[in-house]
Amino acid sequence: MSRLRIFDESRPQSPLTEHHEHAAIARELGRVGVRFEQWETSHAIVPGASQDEVIAAYRSDIDRLKKEKGYQAVDVISLTPDHPERAALRQKFLSEHTHSEDEVRFFVAGAGQFTLHIAGKVYDVLCEQGDLIGVPDGTRHWFDMSESPYFVAIRLFTNKEGWVAQFTGDDIALHFPRMQPRQAATR
Repeated sequence: MSRLRIFDESRPQSPLTEHHEHAAIARELGRVGVRFEQWETSHAIVPGASQDEVIAAYRSDIDRLKKEKGYQAVDVISLTPDHPERAALRQKFLSEHTHSEDEVRFFVAGAGQFTLHIAGKVYDVLCEQGDLIGVPDGTRHWFDMSESPYFVAIRLFTNKEGWVAQFTGDDIALHFPRMQPRQAATR
């Protein structure tokens, strides 16, 4: 189940509020400029499916976003608990960072946790199958896939070469909840 927990940045031990309905999650994230959508996931795509298969299955939604926001490139990332580089890949984005372009992810299968640091609050978003999140460029955030990752995600880019993390040096991510492996389990 998708989830949004909103924390005061100085109180990581207890959320101010928690939401589980997609409409409420989209409304709360929309207030801070973050896109959250639910796409139909009627296609049975699992880790190991080819990039072409995944993109073909969601072509109409991808084309809609490319036209609407000017995204130029699309690719697919797929990780499973037995991936030999899972620990290094997880560690790569656990610290607070920004990007010079939007970070757009659609979860075809599995789950991942985006945590956003905006205007004194921390928005902890557990994204699951069918969820699309669009984090605007310059937004402070971190991403966790758990110690036992399981997800297939479509990524959209304005300029793939420009998608580089700029780390803030703030250790805030160390103080907030990480994604638990049970949350990463398959549906």
